[in-house]
Amino acid sequence: QVQLVETGGGLVQTGGSLRLSCAASGRTFKMGWFRQAPEKEREFVAAIKWSGGSTYYADSVKGRFTISRDNAKNTVYLQMNSLKAEDTAVYYCAGGWTTSMWDYWGQGTQVTVSS
Repeated sequence: QVQLVETGGGLVQTGGSLRLSCAASGRTFKMGWFRQAPEKEREFVAAIKWSGGSTYYADSVKGRFTISRDNAKNTVYLQMNSLKAEDTAVYYCAGGWTTSMWDYWGQGTQVTVSS
């Protein structure tokens, strides 16, 4: 069992930046970030492989968000720049053992972007 703890959410103005952190109690094949806005389904944001560091992004965040990892700290980050109101959501960290499954989830952290 891998435990994930997110930190770094908060309130920011449109165009601002935030960095989310996800501390993992162990290492899986991949780590990712998802988000869920009110009355919407949870959606993929970004993912990274622990080994090699390959990254993947949703089209809606490409060029604005960057996912990275610190192997020594077992921590994954999501740097969010040029934030928009539509980025407002609860952001969840996730870990998975295979390319198609996400096995572990964090508790979520709220990101609110105000205009």
